[in-house]
Amino acid sequence: MLHVSLVQQIAAWLLPVLLAVTVHETAHGLVARSFGDKTAEMQGRLSLNPIKHIDPIGTILVPGLMLLLPGNFVFGWAKPVPVDWRNFKHPKQDMAWVAVAGPASNLLMGFAWAVLARVALSLPAESWVKAPLLFMGVAGIFINTILMVLNLLPLPPLDGGRILTGMLPAPYAYRFARIEPYGFIILLVLLMTGILGFIIWPFVQLCLGMFAGAAGMSATAFLAILSSLLPS
Repeated sequence: MLHVSLVQQIAAWLLPVLLAVTVHETAHGLVARSFGDKTAEMQGRLSLNPIKHIDPIGTILVPGLMLLLPGNFVFGWAKPVPVDWRNFKHPKQDMAWVAVAGPASNLLMGFAWAVLARVALSLPAESWVKAPLLFMGVAGIFINTILMVLNLLPLPPLDGGRILTGMLPAPYAYRFARIEPYGFIILLVLLMTGILGFIIWPFVQLCLGMFAGAAGMSATAFLAILSSLLPS
């Protein structure tokens, strides 16, 4: 395993985490605006300023504590971008597209970080920016993969739950949407029992392999670098 200092670990994760959360939430707001809802824009949430999207507990405290726990599974959330479905012409379908925007942004960012990692690998070994860029690229791939896969779970209020609601016939969509007040509790139970990791990890591995390939790395090399960036 590579030896990476705590300072290097923090530096590698800081920008990827902030961008992953910020762009994800901004994407929701931008798509909502394109369908006629300007709520997020009026509240100043169509911004790449991370301060406007950070939830002190969900974005900083909980993920930070989980990085220190065995298993290296990261879980957290940002302040949801406000969306008023009453401004949509086709509320059920339009809400589904708004939900798609978040995970889609993480997919695109995953590839962007893979490109950065590929560039880093092409640099001379003596280049002082090679390791920082490579570490940041690997961290960016990982955090965006986790956010994308987690948010695609078909459980309201996650994006996957809203997408499924938009796809179901109206009577079933209404019944399914009633789960939303309990969705976060269900998610926490799945997390604490280990069921959540069991469900999403195969998909996470699949996506990591895809991004690692785009970065010009084998899955084994990618995981070796990732392991060095996580607390032992």
